[in-house]
Amino acid sequence: MSFDLVLFGGTGDLAWRKLMPALFQAHRHGNLPEGGRILGVARDDLSDDAYRAWLKPKLQEADSAKRPSDADYEDFARRLHFLRMDLSQPEAYGRLRAWLESGRADTIVCYLATSPHLFPQICEQLGAAGLNDKRVRVVLEKPLGHDLASAREINRVVRSVFTEQQALRIDHYLGKPSVQNLMALRFGNVLFEPLWRRESIASVQITLAESLGVGTRGDFYNRTGALRDMVQNHALQLVTMIAMEPPSSNDADSIRDEKLKVLRSLKPFTEDSVLRDVVRGQYRAGAVAGVAVPGYLEEAKVPSDSRTETFVALRTEVQNWRWAGVPFHIRTGKRLAQRESEIVIHFRPLPHPIFAGPAQANKLVIKLQPEDGLELHMLAARGSASALGQQVEALSPVFLDLDFDKVFPTQRVGAYERLLMDALAGRLNLFVRSDEQEQAWRWVEPVLEVWKRDPALPKPYQAGTWGPPASSALVARDGCAWPEES
Repeated sequence: MSFDLVLFGGTGDLAWRKLMPALFQAHRHGNLPEGGRILGVARDDLSDDAYRAWLKPKLQEADSAKRPSDADYEDFARRLHFLRMDLSQPEAYGRLRAWLESGRADTIVCYLATSPHLFPQICEQLGAAGLNDKRVRVVLEKPLGHDLASAREINRVVRSVFTEQQALRIDHYLGKPSVQNLMALRFGNVLFEPLWRRESIASVQITLAESLGVGTRGDFYNRTGALRDMVQNHALQLVTMIAMEPPSSNDADSIRDEKLKVLRSLKPFTEDSVLRDVVRGQYRAGAVAGVAVPGYLEEAKVPSDSRTETFVALRTEVQNWRWAGVPFHIRTGKRLAQRESEIVIHFRPLPHPIFAGPAQANKLVIKLQPEDGLELHMLAARGSASALGQQVEALSPVFLDLDFDKVFPTQRVGAYERLLMDALAGRLNLFVRSDEQEQAWRWVEPVLEVWKRDPALPKPYQAGTWGPPASSALVARDGCAWPEES
């Protein structure tokens, strides 16, 4: 299969930090078809060779195992090309069409790694230039809009140019190996299905923690905040993967139909429940890994009176027969104690324990980053020679550890690499459908509306901690604690 992959925003932060390293890894792993071309598109005045020279040192900032040698990069760079474009000018899309026709690829993927407000303009111009035939797919990065109305407008324009099968809304968390293995765990094995319900599960906790601050993205982040940046997309997609019913098959729409049902079943927020069940915070100066860091209000391009949240913790429920009454706790934030993303499924304690020991030790931990894996925590008797023939008095916590990097040591495929390969192949399972995305906005919008009217400032927390104390109080109401506190 021949392909052309067009990166709109080809010199932007996302392109060189995430997309190009993923494409290089796909090339290194032999997953990119021979002859496929990668075209960077931006306003910069660069030739093909200048673009290749600009990108080379950027890839040296990747993890050491992923950095290309000079020979590796030279081989990869033959695929790279550049086209200067003013995205507002129709004639620029004519030049793009001419470039694409010179290769006559079987598949054309246009990846919009730009600000979302440019998505409608780019899609309309692609359609006007005739670049929307069945060979063409468009990949839309998050965040898609800043509220329900803007998301609907983007989707309206996209649907006027491309079919739903051609429009791929990307959420890179869905490409993580642990998330894919959550599907395998649930629907490829008989072990957990009888337990995957309210009778056996006490609570579900999702943590998406970052130790970094906003860095150079202060202007973008101040307009976005943690709720839009992480909860509306990543966190809710994880909720759907945990709570969805078994799909009728492994095809894309069967899976996405079930995910949509979960989003529609989420307990809606009212003004009272927002004030009771949602905690918003903002980091102050502190230390992360022993290094002093500034507070959010001291970051570049952040107004000194900003009320933008850098931390969110919330409680919700999935209101259906499987999950009724089970609390789902979600938290995400910047400048937290460490970079860590995980899902913790807490199982209910035994109805009549006969051994001494922890009352609620059974849990399944799904680790998303920095490593991918599963931990199953349980209780076991500590064996010893002196205990032989004696009654067991107490149990001790132990866990089974599945490290995917050790089990599958060769060619571990990263999230963006997997999703880019799926986009080229037209596999839609791990992309978000427009009705899913709009329902997620519909659910978070009451929170945004209450925050607009609420005069209270975000609760402060010191950088290098796990967020405001109110986050701990939130889960304590359900008799729970966050992992670092339990």
